[in-house]
Order: sequence, then structure tokens, then C-alpha cells
Amino acid sequence: MRPEASVHRTLDTRSRALRHKVIDGLEGGERGHVGSALSLVEILRVLFDDVMAFRVEDPRWSERDRLILSKGHGCMALYALLADKGFITQEQLVSFCRFDSDLGGHPEFGRVCGVEASTGSLGHGLSVGIGMAVAAHIRGEAHRVFVVMGDGELDEGSVWEAALAAGHHGLDRLTTIVDFNGMQSYGGLGEVWNLEPLAEKWKAFGFDTYCVDGHNVEELRAVLSSQSNGRPRAVIAETIKGRGLSFAEKNPIWHHKSMLTPEEIAMMREALNNA
Repeated sequence: MRPEASVHRTLDTRSRALRHKVIDGLEGGERGHVGSALSLVEILRVLFDDVMAFRVEDPRWSERDRLILSKGHGCMALYALLADKGFITQEQLVSFCRFDSDLGGHPEFGRVCGVEASTGSLGHGLSVGIGMAVAAHIRGEAHRVFVVMGDGELDEGSVWEAALAAGHHGLDRLTTIVDFNGMQSYGGLGEVWNLEPLAEKWKAFGFDTYCVDGHNVEELRAVLSSQSNGRPRAVIAETIKGRGLSFAEKNPIWHHKSMLTPEEIAMMREALNNA
């Protein structure tokens, strides 16, 4: 593995603005997976800003690239990007988790524009993505499929069964991205379930494997924009859970918060402005 993602790099204007959108949704719903969403921001930012082909005015465009957020509990980061790009409105964003909202605690296909698959039952997204990639191959379509997973999600055996299938079929239009923040809901990976040597595992399953700093936009852009070598790709993006909130970084207490108070929201915004 590469050195740990830097805690000290200052967030740029774009990353800070997207995190404020995440907080907009958390404030509206008074709850959400705070740490899990904030580690994802740069990964999703690069996919939406620099890599994926899509049309906001035609969200079911057949040639669009597909993104599956298998780590569905990190959905506030996805909702922030969908609002930023215009798939959903700011009013929808701030309705998060309200009784009459379409934006639940996990993304739902068919209810939220721009969502490609209903996720949240961890370990299933890669299998769905493989199905999409195989279908595209059969149909002769050239779009790509990106599956974003959490590192704790890799505890699920279904992930490795899917990985075996992807390598066997040589799905070179498939990229899986692991949000490797080193934390599960109540503790670190070493305490809960040791995944190392992770890069070697993906290589053994037939994936071209890359390790990058998951908060470094240039590194992410370079690897996610590159061409496949005829095999599926695995990108291990080392991140910091809760990135941007000094008190929440690597703090399992901020994995999920219920009944967020105005004081906590203000504290989050102040910390983010100084990140």
C-alpha cells in the first residue's frame, strides 16, 4: 500500500463547496452518515467532473457511463454531486430523509434521478456492475461501469465471488474503486477484519490494480481517465473518514449521527471553512 492520505492538505474551493452541500443535506435531514460521505467527495468529484460521460437533460442516455455507489450509506456525497450537476434540485437535497422526500438514507433507483442502482445492502454493488458490464459487451456498447465500494464492505464474500467473475470475463470496461478509509462503523480494519495484503488480492483476481491518495484530485484523475489494459481495474483510494472536519476525522463516533443539532451543524461548517 502507498503512504496514508495526507490529513494536512488544504481543501480547494471545489472540494470545500461540495462538502458544504453534503452538510446542507445533513442539516435538512438532521442525520446521516457523516464520516462515510466525506471520505468519498474527491472520488465522486473526479468521476462527475472529469471522467464519466452523462447528459443531465437525458439521464437515461444509452451511451452514458454507469456509476454504482455500492457503499450506499455514503449517499450524501452522491446527492451533493447530483445536486451540483442538476440531476436533483437544492430543494430536494435539503429534504434528505424527510417523510415525503425521495432522498433516503440509501440511494434508490427509479426514485432519484442519476442513481443507477438501489444500494445499501453491502456487498452487492459489484455484482450489479458486472451484470451491466457483461450486458454492454453482449450489446457491443462502449460505456464504462464504475463501482464505488467501502473497505469494510470487502468483508462480504459476495464481493470476491463477483471479483472472480469479472477477472474471468476480462471486463475491461469495469472499474471498481475502494474508498479505503481504514475504518468500519465501530473501529479500524485491523481490529474488525484485516484486509491486507489488499492490492495483491485484487491482482490475484485478475484486476489491474492501482493505489492512490483518494483526496488527491490529480492522482484520481490520472488513473480513472487512463485506458484499460484489457482487464478490469481496481483502484484502492486511501482516504480519511470524515475528511474536512477535524473533530470527525478517523472518529467512529461520526460514522453516523442522528438528531444533528444547529450547534453541531454550525461547528461542522466552521471546521470545514478552516480545512
